[in-house]
Amino acid sequence: MTDWRDDEQAILDQIERFAREVLAPRAAELDEGAIFATCHLPAMAELGLMGLNLPEGDGGLGLSGPALYRAVELIAAACGSTASMLTAHYLATDSLHLGADPALRARILPRAAAGALGAFALTEPQAGSNPADMRSTATREGAGYRLRGSKCFISNAGAAEFIVVYAKTDPAAGARGVSAFVVEPGRIEGIEVGPAERTMGLRGGHVFGLTLDCLVPEENRIGPEGSGFRTAMKVLDNGRIEVAAQATGIAEAALAAAVSYAQERQVGGHPIAGFQGLQWMLADSANDLAAARALGLAAARLRGTGARYSSESAHAKLFASEAAWRIADRALQVHGGYGYCRDFPLERYLRDLRIFRIYEGSSEIQRSIIARGLLARR
Repeated sequence: MTDWRDDEQAILDQIERFAREVLAPRAAELDEGAIFATCHLPAMAELGLMGLNLPEGDGGLGLSGPALYRAVELIAAACGSTASMLTAHYLATDSLHLGADPALRARILPRAAAGALGAFALTEPQAGSNPADMRSTATREGAGYRLRGSKCFISNAGAAEFIVVYAKTDPAAGARGVSAFVVEPGRIEGIEVGPAERTMGLRGGHVFGLTLDCLVPEENRIGPEGSGFRTAMKVLDNGRIEVAAQATGIAEAALAAAVSYAQERQVGGHPIAGFQGLQWMLADSANDLAAARALGLAAARLRGTGARYSSESAHAKLFASEAAWRIADRALQVHGGYGYCRDFPLERYLRDLRIFRIYEGSSEIQRSIIARGLLARR
C-alpha cells in the first residue's frame, strides 16, 4: 500500500523511466562541466514536471503531497542538479499559488507549468537566515513600484522567465513590511544577473547574484502590501519538504550503489557483503533512510490540508539532510579508494548533499523552529 493514488503511481512510473533513461546518464556530465540543467527543460515540460506542485486549476497535475515527495526523490536520485533546478522553480510557483490573486496566477502559472522557468529571490548578502533583515525596497512610483536592492544565491535566475522578488514596501515595519513581486526579465529593464557561482556541489543547478533597479507594474504584486513574509514562510515550509525529498533521493541512490558494490567486490574470494562490520554499515544506512523518508512523508501528508506544518517540515529537512550525509559517507567508505575517485558517483553525492544542511534554513535554524514549536505548547 502506498501513500498515493493509482493515477499518481502512473505518473511516478513515467518520472522513474525519465529519470533512469534521460537524467541519470547525463548527471556526471552536468557535474563535470557545470552544465546548467536547463538542457532538460523541454523534456521536463513535456512530461508535466514543471507543474507537479500545482493544482489543475493553475495548470499543474495536482499531485498530492506524498506523490510530489516521491517524484522529487526519483529525480534527485538520478540527478541532484536537475532536482535542485526544479524545486527552486517550485518555490517561485508556490509563491504565486499561495499568495497571488486569481488574475496574476492565471497570467503566470499555466505558462510556468508549461515550461517557463521561475526563480525565488529572497536571500540577500546581509539577510540569509533572517529574511526580515532584508534591505531591498519597493517604493511606489507612478502606476507601479521601483524595486532596488541585491539578492544572492538565487537558483535559476540566469535563465528564469520570471523571478519572484521579495522586498520591503515599509522598511520600518520589519517582517510586516515585506511584499512580493513578479519580475519578468524579458519585459523590463534594470535587472542585472551576475555570473553563475562556482559551487562545491549541484554544479548543474546554477545560482546567481541579482542587482535590481527596475519598475514593475502594480498588478505584479503578489497579494496585499505587507503579506510577503507570511507567503515566503509558507513557501519555505513546502520547500523544506522538497529538500528532504532531494536528500532521501540521493541517499537512496548512494545506498543502492553501496549494496551493489558490496555484493560484487571480492576479497579473498568472497564478496565483502559477507563481512559483519560492513553489513552493519548498510543496516544503519537503511535505518537512517527509512526514518528520514517517514518524517518527510509525514510532513508531505499535511501539505495542502490547511493545517500548519512548520515543525513537521523542519523535522523532515533537519533529519533527512543530516542522515543523507551519513548514508553517502558510509557508501563511499564501502567503496574504499574507488569511492574517492570521480569515476564513481559517491563523491558527487557527498558534494551535492552538503548544501542541504545550509539552504532553505540551515540545520541550526531548523532546530530553532522545532524548539519554538515545542515551547509554544507549554
